[in-house]
Amino acid sequence: MVCNILSVLPRFSFKRIMPQRIILFFVMTFSSALFADFPDAKESDPALLQWMVGSPPPADKTIRFEDGSYFTFPAMRWSVSNFRQLMPTVNVSRGLGQASPLSTYLNGTLSEEINALIFTPLNADTPVTWEESLHLNYTDGILVMHQGEVVYERYFGVLQPEGQHGAMSVTKTFTGTLAAMLVAEGVLDPTLRVADYVPELASSAFGSATVRQLMDMTTGIRFSEDYSDPNAEVWAHAAAGNPLPKPADYEGARSYYEFLQTVQSEGNHGDTFHYRTANTDALGWVLARVTGENVASLLSNRIWKKLGAEQDAYMSVDSIGTPFAGGGLNLGLRDLARFGEMIRNHGYYHGRQIIPVEVVADIRSGGDKEKFAKAGYSLLEGWSYRNMWWVTHNEHGAFMARGVHGQALYIDPTAEVVIARFASHPVAANAANDPVSIPAYGAVSNYLMNRP
Repeated sequence: MVCNILSVLPRFSFKRIMPQRIILFFVMTFSSALFADFPDAKESDPALLQWMVGSPPPADKTIRFEDGSYFTFPAMRWSVSNFRQLMPTVNVSRGLGQASPLSTYLNGTLSEEINALIFTPLNADTPVTWEESLHLNYTDGILVMHQGEVVYERYFGVLQPEGQHGAMSVTKTFTGTLAAMLVAEGVLDPTLRVADYVPELASSAFGSATVRQLMDMTTGIRFSEDYSDPNAEVWAHAAAGNPLPKPADYEGARSYYEFLQTVQSEGNHGDTFHYRTANTDALGWVLARVTGENVASLLSNRIWKKLGAEQDAYMSVDSIGTPFAGGGLNLGLRDLARFGEMIRNHGYYHGRQIIPVEVVADIRSGGDKEKFAKAGYSLLEGWSYRNMWWVTHNEHGAFMARGVHGQALYIDPTAEVVIARFASHPVAANAANDPVSIPAYGAVSNYLMNRP
């Protein structure tokens, strides 16, 4: 599976450092990450290691945004639960109303039964338990709902129930869902070209793509996310989105909007699924132009306030305050579960229809399997992508949101199960945790569905 770490790259500092030097540093860092022998989840526990404890913390326990130390392992296990302390953000308000009730059935016996569930990871011979799987995937928090009730909830490291965690590319799913809502309402026409909504993108590769091709990531754009290549477009996007001051000799784009205008064509629109974060940023620009609200404001007004979220969420921003639509969302675990339960219930939650029924039906129907297959995801055979959701097309009709380092929202309509997870796996690519995660989700869904 292609490793997409753009959701964290824009935060790395280019301040007073030659761009090529910092790029080569991270090329070596991320390339070596695929082969490194990392400390396990217990050894790298951020609470145990006492990152950022003290007034001030000791020098060897201090994490900074500007030097990139905040996203080196194992320090990043603290950072993912504390991004707002380190970088500029914009609020996603929950409003002033009461939080919607989250029904719970936290039965100790049931939790023990779930912990003891045994399954075999993909391409493996040795079975593991559910509880072991949480440590294998460096879980920071996980919540399981069945038939509308919370039946399992655990937190690890420094994440607390009242805390917020980086959602990484799960952010894309929120952006895609907002777009699908506007399509259903007739506000956004998916057949129109991107340039029809954002003329500034007319000369870029995005200009001739349709909005639907953005939403399903079938655009033909030149956007390499090969982190071993210092000339890959992913690094230019990273530099553009970084909110810190640039070096005096920096000549690249200085915001997400500026970068998107430089993206060139590669291949034909509509031919193949290509998971590229720049698509979501471009879609965010379309949404802002159509509604007059940026993605953070739109998410607040159209979903968060209506959902009855417990907490405000927040999004990281570039130097001019543009929310990172492709990976900047941070939110509470229970609120992620609320969103998932609302989707499971066909867009209905907290006494109101928040998302049109036809939007959820469109998501669940999935995208083009043949176009998805061309992307070569060996662990996701038979899957598809629609409205920035990943659709399994398995016997339960499960679908999910996915983010690097192990962020996930898994919905199994047949088993009536929702699983929300935050994690801080040392390897960004989902291919590192999918062999354990995917069968784990299936195992707990089957168990809950068939439990007497």
